[in-house]
Amino acid sequence: MTSSSPTPATGAGYRHELYPYSGGDEFLAGAVSFIQEALEGDEAVVVAVPQEKASLLRAEIRENSTVRYVDTSRVAHHPGRLIAAWQEWVKEHASEGRPVRGIGESPWDEVRSSAEASELRYHEWLLNRAFAQGPAWWLLCPFDARDEAALTEMARCHPEIRRDGRTVLSEGYEARAPYAFVPLTDPCDPYDEFVYTSGDLPALREKIAACAEQHGLTGRRLRELHLAATEVATNSIRHGGGQGVLRTWGEERRLVCEFRDAGYLEDPLAGRTMPSARQVGGRGLWLVHQLCDLVEIRSTPDEGTTVRLHTGLPE
Repeated sequence: MTSSSPTPATGAGYRHELYPYSGGDEFLAGAVSFIQEALEGDEAVVVAVPQEKASLLRAEIRENSTVRYVDTSRVAHHPGRLIAAWQEWVKEHASEGRPVRGIGESPWDEVRSSAEASELRYHEWLLNRAFAQGPAWWLLCPFDARDEAALTEMARCHPEIRRDGRTVLSEGYEARAPYAFVPLTDPCDPYDEFVYTSGDLPALREKIAACAEQHGLTGRRLRELHLAATEVATNSIRHGGGQGVLRTWGEERRLVCEFRDAGYLEDPLAGRTMPSARQVGGRGLWLVHQLCDLVEIRSTPDEGTTVRLHTGLPE
């Protein structure tokens, strides 16, 4: 039986626990034990893991009114969409009156780029902030322990860690965001640069279309990129000193559009949580995360804001 650790510093009852494992058998043993503990305590369980892992668990514990396996294909490779997905999954189970547990593992074996890996780790840390004032629930994050360096980084994102069947406080956890301001990689040469200001949005879209054509990006995906780019550039003009700098290039089978301006985005969760029906403003970055395959945001009062939009290129 897993022992309870002291209440973590993440807020009103939210527990975020890292579970290092080695191989499928150890994954299965830890995850099944976690679910069984929940069932014994009359708790609901949400399982959000890659399909291969879900199949292993389904063979041991079938889906029912208490245990729900969710389809993560829509959000698994989109770190900016994951917090909103968890908010929705937890809300659905919490409405039934039971305490909620979750098992969440990103498809680390299928990560498509170094930028995606970095944003997935940052998402893990942001979960602590997103649920600090939310409903009490417990999230277990299995992680393949074969990569010791990566495991160390993951420990920085989780207040608790499960070892030898016990839950203990994670000594490596960092309350301050360890990935918030990791420097972005340099743009890939060659890249195009365009300074834009009020009235330049049509020209900006033309610049993006020209780069997209060189890399074979057309149709619906280009229209979605145009919409996202217009939203980001408009924010630059309104809140970033009246102008910005666009850079475009191809990298790791993706078209990247980077926007730099002098503004400061204080809330690291901006765009990652679903806007409420009564909310005024603040929907732009949410839309950007829905339209692009990956969104990277770095913002400081001294250096301003950089937003990178990644769109996958056709094979």
